[in-house]
This record gives sequence, structure tokens and C-alpha cells, in this order.
Amino acid sequence: MHRRLIAPGALAASLLLAIPASAADFTPGAPGIGDPYYPASGNGGYDVSHYDLRLKYQPKTDLLEGTATINATTTQDLSRFNLDLGLKVSEVRVNGKKAAFKKSGDQELEITPAAGLPKGTPITVVVRYAGKPSEVKINGYTAWARTPDGGVAAQEPESAAWWYPSNDHPLDKATYDVSVSVPDGSQAISNGVLQSQSSKLGWTRFNWRSNKPQASYLTTLAVGKFDITTDKTADGLPVLNAYSKDLGDNAGAARASIERSAEVAEWLETVFGKYPFNALGGYVPNVTSGFALETQTRPFYSPKQFANGSNVSVVVHELAHQWYGDSVSVDGWKDIWINEGFARYSQWLWSEKEGEGTAQELADYVYAQHPADDPFWKVKPGDPGPDNQFDLAVYDRGGLALQALRNEIGEKSFSAILKGWPKEHAYGNAKVSDFVKYAEKVSGKPLAALFDAWLFQPSRPDAPAAKDAGIARSSSAGSAPAAPKSWKSIAATNGVHDHGH
Repeated sequence: MHRRLIAPGALAASLLLAIPASAADFTPGAPGIGDPYYPASGNGGYDVSHYDLRLKYQPKTDLLEGTATINATTTQDLSRFNLDLGLKVSEVRVNGKKAAFKKSGDQELEITPAAGLPKGTPITVVVRYAGKPSEVKINGYTAWARTPDGGVAAQEPESAAWWYPSNDHPLDKATYDVSVSVPDGSQAISNGVLQSQSSKLGWTRFNWRSNKPQASYLTTLAVGKFDITTDKTADGLPVLNAYSKDLGDNAGAARASIERSAEVAEWLETVFGKYPFNALGGYVPNVTSGFALETQTRPFYSPKQFANGSNVSVVVHELAHQWYGDSVSVDGWKDIWINEGFARYSQWLWSEKEGEGTAQELADYVYAQHPADDPFWKVKPGDPGPDNQFDLAVYDRGGLALQALRNEIGEKSFSAILKGWPKEHAYGNAKVSDFVKYAEKVSGKPLAALFDAWLFQPSRPDAPAAKDAGIARSSSAGSAPAAPKSWKSIAATNGVHDHGH
């Protein structure tokens, strides 16, 4: 506490400046990072650089025991801070000393260190915890799926709080070491490169490493019995794919799709530039959900994605996210178009490459499918709102915006933007407005009106405006364009991120 000083003005000011910060100057970090779509997501007051997770999981009982070691740096004079976690905590230490803690709400773990932490201080937080993730409900749902032989963590926009403490928002990305011990005969699949595997006293430990910044919702964990394939790309990148042993009729189609991941990534490098991470692959656990997710380096696919046969288009979508969404992540969840619009457009480009319909033909078809009174046009991809974050319009109307951009600025500038954007913002975060400015800079053209029409107006650009943007130009008067050959496989992925909550 400050003592009150009674002194003439100048002397008083100099004395006050000489007094060091006291405990009264330290304040709690915010319980949310400031995202208007999800006010409780993430936390303020610190920035995480690395997570070290040491876990033990029993598939039969769904019991997860964990010790998380978190390296971070304070961004304010911090008296208290929060982590996001739904499981029960037994001990917390900050810089080696026991810290007081309590749970608040569904996911807030409030931690009070033994003393205030000055701004700019490196801190190490150790949290010991345990529980059954499938029994944890946050905002009315669980991101942990039980399988016949284990469990899986994969969800968007949040999944970490069900299995480890974190600053659970894409704005605070970090590197990861994930070490998981499971009963012999089971496997643990996570992100990045498998560093080592060892067995002792009936348990096998798998050690995974992600060496590039990664958003918390992009971390994944799957425990079960898998058939695993491994390989290397021409550039030496390790490829690991995993398939639950009990996928039934979907097993063949899943393999026929995901085993083409290296081929797809190689092609995507010609579109978006060098692959940004240290590993490649995908996995299909025996879950009842229907969505897929771009979990970093190793996308998650529900078996239902392959219920009607192989579909490489969904692999293209999730691998495109490795550039657009994973390496360059949203600044806030309202910026979801810079994830989903580009992933959808990559499917259109794949169709073009495969000779199954050009991106222009797909854009014309999408435009014709939705008359002016269709609710499709009410959703604004540039700021869709939390209830419409994964609406079809964010994908297809988002793709229309990119085709309009391509037509406006030409192939050379468009290609330069697709490759330059992931390089410019590699391993960081960005807003839709940042992309608009970048596109204007590269193309040398004013583009605000174009993006406003296709991303921000809750109405269908009328026919003259659409044709000015090069959309709907292939349809003759009074007739709708035919569905491109690829349309069925692309439309089969319309629920690719329908997460069921």
C-alpha cells in the first residue's frame, strides 16, 4: 500500500516516481481475450510460448490424468490470471511455488500466485489435474468424443479445455510437446512428429512434437486401436495416417481419400506456397459425428465423410487450412472467412485441375442456385455472427468473393496474393480487413467495394453487378448453368464443419 505523502507539488511528484510498484498496482488478467463472438474464450494478462503435456489415459474408464507445464510471459503487472480447463485440478505451481486456485463457471481456472508478477516476467505454470473428459460440459456440449476403444479431442472453436489447461483462443498460439501413456495395444495420435515410443509395465508412451505455433483448438488427441501408415514426401516430410480398425464399410473409401494427402499437399504448394509445418497426414477415428477438422498437421475426419465413397475434395479442404487457418489464423472468430472461404475455393481449384469444372463454372452455378430472396444472401461471410459462423454462405459466398477478386485483378496478381498472404502472415493472426488491404497492395487496385458487395452486404449482388465481377457470365439469358461434374463431391462436404453444437 502507498503511504500518503504531503509535500509541495514538484517534490511530491519526484517522490512518487521513486516509489516502486506495490501489490496494489497488480491487477487480475481478464477472464476473456476479448473476442466478441465468444467472450469467455481465452484470457488476458499473459502470452503462452509452449505447452508440455504429460498425460495418462485409460480407455475403459475414460479417466485422463495430466500434468501440464506452460511457459508464458506476463503482458501486465499481474496479480491473478485464468486458464481454461473443465477437469478437476489438484495442484498449481507458478515458478515452482504453490499457487492458490479455484474454479469459476464452466471453464475458468483462476490462479493466484504467491506474489504479483511484473509485466514482462517469464513464468512457468504447472497444473496437475484429472477427470473424465466426456462428462465435462462447457456451454452445454462436450468436445471429447468417446469411441468403442478410446476417446478423441477434436472440435471448433474450442476443444482444449476438455483435456488440458490453456489460453484457449487462436490469438495465443504456442508450440507443443504432447506425451501420452496408454495401455499396451492402444495408440495415441496427436499433432506433429512422433518423437519416440516406449513401453513399460503394461503401458506405452507416445511422444509428439509440434514445433511451429499452433492454436489451441487445432491440437488433437485420439486414443484407440488404429491401423497406421507412414511414409515421407519427396522433400522428406514425414507422413502419418491413422484409421480406426473398426470403420466397417467406410474403411476403404477413407483410405482411398486420405492416402492421397501427400499428393494433395504437393499440389497445394503450387497454389499457396511451401507447406508450413513439420509433418503431414490425417486420421479417422470411429466416431458418430459427421464433420472434419483441420487439426494442425493431422486433420481429423469423421467416417461419415466417406459414407458415399472416396472424397478427395474434403482432404483438399482440410489441407488447404494448413495455410489458411492454421499457419495464418483468425484474429477473432468473426474473421472466419479467411479460413473457410479459401478452403472452399481450394476445392474449386482442385476441380479445375482435375478437369471436373472450373472455378468460374462453379461460381456461376453457386450464384444461380440462390435467388435474391434466399436466406443464403443474408449471411455476411466477412462478419457472419457466432450463430452463422459455419453457415454454407461463409463457404460458397466466400468462394464467390475470391472468384470475383480473381476476375477483377487477373491471374498473375491473384496467384501472387494466394502465395504471398500465407508468407506475409506465417504463424500469426490476421483480420479480413488485413486481407483486403493486402490484396489492394499487391494488385494496385481499389477493392473495398468488391469485398463489401460479396462479403459484407446482406443481399445478393444484382445481375449487372455480378456480371461486372465476372460472375454468372457463362449462363445464357433465361437459363441456369449446368452443375459441374465436381459439384456432387464438393456439395458432400457442405457439412464439413457442422460440429453439432
